[in-house]
Amino acid sequence: MDMIDRYLNAVAAQLPADERADIIAELRDLILSRFEAKEEALGRALTGDEQEDILREIGHPLVVAGRYRKGPQALVGPELFPYWLFGVKAGLLILLAVQALALLVRVLTGSEEFGQALGHGINGFIGSGLTLVGVATVIAAVIEHQGVRPAWLTRWRVQDLDAFALADPSRWRAAMGGGGMGMGSGAGRGWGRGWSGAGARGWPGSEHLLSLVANGLFVAWWTGLIHAPGLMRVGLDGTEAVVSGGPVWAMLHTTILVYVLARMATDLFGLLRPQAVRLLALARIAVAGGGLWLAHLIFQSGHWFTLTLGMESARVEGQLPLMLDGTVLARLEGHGRTLVDMADNLGVVLSWGLAAIALGLIWEMLTAGWRLVRG
Repeated sequence: MDMIDRYLNAVAAQLPADERADIIAELRDLILSRFEAKEEALGRALTGDEQEDILREIGHPLVVAGRYRKGPQALVGPELFPYWLFGVKAGLLILLAVQALALLVRVLTGSEEFGQALGHGINGFIGSGLTLVGVATVIAAVIEHQGVRPAWLTRWRVQDLDAFALADPSRWRAAMGGGGMGMGSGAGRGWGRGWSGAGARGWPGSEHLLSLVANGLFVAWWTGLIHAPGLMRVGLDGTEAVVSGGPVWAMLHTTILVYVLARMATDLFGLLRPQAVRLLALARIAVAGGGLWLAHLIFQSGHWFTLTLGMESARVEGQLPLMLDGTVLARLEGHGRTLVDMADNLGVVLSWGLAAIALGLIWEMLTAGWRLVRG
């Protein structure tokens, strides 16, 4: 019986103390009855190997103890797993876009060679991705094991389900101008097409989902809930210059936070009430106007960042004019190797980026105005 006792001791160690005796007694009876039935069938006593085979059939001690454990048996159960997977996929997509943008900035400014910048981008994506997966798993585990059931698990509505069509790769190809659901195909533009072709009706609110996720990640970073290692350092000839923010970011910290939260509220409203076209258009015009005002304040501040390397420092400032004249092209082509050159290059690239954002906001106001008129 030494083998049975060892097996039961391993099971007992995984069980609650107040239930251990009853469960072990039940298991002992089960094992003994299996042994006796096998001996009767063979007409002889069981060998040690045959006894061990029967114990293997009953199950590993960890698995057997798990059958008696109360509550969920997984970190993310089958009900939550689809939500967890969708959230992780969307988050990884946003992180990939952020790292790609950072890679482009590093290469254009000449702060790093392409291979080095690519390596940093891959490392950043892997580190941030693992953090994202871990945080999502912890949240799902808390929901699973605490018996919490958010309303979106039990009180979902059919009219909201088309948001999950964003997981369909064919829709991404269509939004980028590919495949049979091209951007220029009349009523079936990009996300607007249904699953089965021209006769299906899409969900107009799906365009807000990625914006909501991206702005949510920005708010988490802006408020210090998550960190992006290496974001505030740039490479320069084998060393790293430290990037520190200018006074404008402290001055506008709360204003920027309120602006992004307003965008998130607008996107959330667009997800929940996509049919409220005119009200949504008014909100988008107001928010985009606030964004233009913010962009103006940021550009007028002049001093955006400071690069520091040892005792040397250089300011990153907005560059005017934004035209690609010969001087600007020569400076970018030269891949500045001094701290001042790098600061100038960053100023040019960030100025172009801010100008692109301003143009995007103007376009958003125009399209929202057109929707306001047409309804």
